[in-house]
Amino acid sequence: MSSRNSHANKAAARERLRAEREAQAKKDKVRRQLTVGAAVLAVLALAGVIGYAVVQSGQPGYWDKAAKADLIKPKNTEGEDGTTVVVGKPEAKKTLELYEDSRCPACASFEQAVGEQVKKDVDAGKYKLRYFGATFIDNAVKGDGSKNALSALGAALNVSPEAFLDYKAALYSKELHPEETVDSFAKDAYLLKVADTVPALKGNAEFKKAVEDGTYDRWALKMSDAFGKSGVTGTPTLKMDGKKIETPGTADAFTAAIDKALAG
Repeated sequence: MSSRNSHANKAAARERLRAEREAQAKKDKVRRQLTVGAAVLAVLALAGVIGYAVVQSGQPGYWDKAAKADLIKPKNTEGEDGTTVVVGKPEAKKTLELYEDSRCPACASFEQAVGEQVKKDVDAGKYKLRYFGATFIDNAVKGDGSKNALSALGAALNVSPEAFLDYKAALYSKELHPEETVDSFAKDAYLLKVADTVPALKGNAEFKKAVEDGTYDRWALKMSDAFGKSGVTGTPTLKMDGKKIETPGTADAFTAAIDKALAG
């Protein structure tokens, strides 16, 4: 090989190497630009998420809005806010006060054992029943089920006092009452499923609309306020003439306690 050809080959090799280096440098530059761009987009996206979260945290929640909505009182209620709920024959001289939270497991046990006897007594005119609905379990274990169920009870009360009692019994039934920590009552669909077991509510379009629209949400909050002002701190609580009755565990024990309270 001549010295001229050798020199040309070396020059060509150097040119190829230079071109390859320039091409690789361009690729590296593009890669760096893409990486920086992706990082900038990620930062902007994160800032957007944080900003949205901050804005949302400053927005009132569903029940905060409900507290400012127009108050619609169910039929069959009394008092300025409709929070006096008395069921029974007007001629009954005594009134049994019953304090309950729809999510309360002890209330469910009480209703399953004694609820039917209470209904029989009320129907017979032995006493009237005044109901106070609580929602404190929503705060204790978190959720909205107590408030939502109380609103649905308002919708049932709007149908009739009998529908109210039957629906309350269904909510507390062994088959349908959820564990305290399971917030099933927060779902309208579940409340309507329970209502399908009550003849007066099954297929009742007005009741269904009231539950889904939250018609009695503010009323439920007012009822909860009334419970809070009562001085009662636990559920279930029974009172006759302002005197507390120890919560019985059986229908017979309940009847004995009630007869004693009525006599006193």
